[in-house]
Amino acid sequence: MRRRVTITFDNGPMPEVTPYVLDCLARNDVPATFFVVGRKASTPEGIAILQRASEEGHCIGNHTFTHTTPLGELERDAALREFEQGERALAWLKQPKRLFRPYGRGGKLGRHLFHPAVVEKLRAGRYWCVLWNSVSGDWRDPDGWVERALSDCHTREWSLVVLHDLPTGAMIHLERFLRVLRDEDVDVTQDYPPECIPIADGRILQAMDQFVVQTDV
Repeated sequence: MRRRVTITFDNGPMPEVTPYVLDCLARNDVPATFFVVGRKASTPEGIAILQRASEEGHCIGNHTFTHTTPLGELERDAALREFEQGERALAWLKQPKRLFRPYGRGGKLGRHLFHPAVVEKLRAGRYWCVLWNSVSGDWRDPDGWVERALSDCHTREWSLVVLHDLPTGAMIHLERFLRVLRDEDVDVTQDYPPECIPIADGRILQAMDQFVVQTDV
């Protein structure tokens, strides 16, 4: 079976990086998903970048408003505020799916990802929650992430790769990453592997206990 890779970008938009990423994706005819931080998406520069990304066929989702603390480590009201303010920042965008990705702190999966109140919001709003199965560490190793990401993509039939459109210098290697995927005849898709989708259109598809903090409220 032909291997598949889904490429996602977290923590933008950044005026000094995201347009370059969009140029690179356009040259290689690669569709991606951008999970954006609401406070960055609310600026005039951020709005213009997201308008372009949407027009060029990329998906855009909420990655919280400040991206400072995982939702499972916040009190109920603060967790809801992170989610809801992030949503308001993207309310003007027309997207085929309502997408959300929690903050994982270094790509970790666990009960720190969600507060139960946010899960209820995702269910009621018919959101798609998109997690990940490949974290290249590009933000901490700007020059070495490509080899690690490619090696990771060789280990499974369908990888969902997390990259970051941040000013670390890592994205100057994006072209090489995409070129190798093309040379290896990998299908770069905008769909998401089922193992990375615990919630789809508001429906719980996986046991959420592994991702949700236990609270008394």
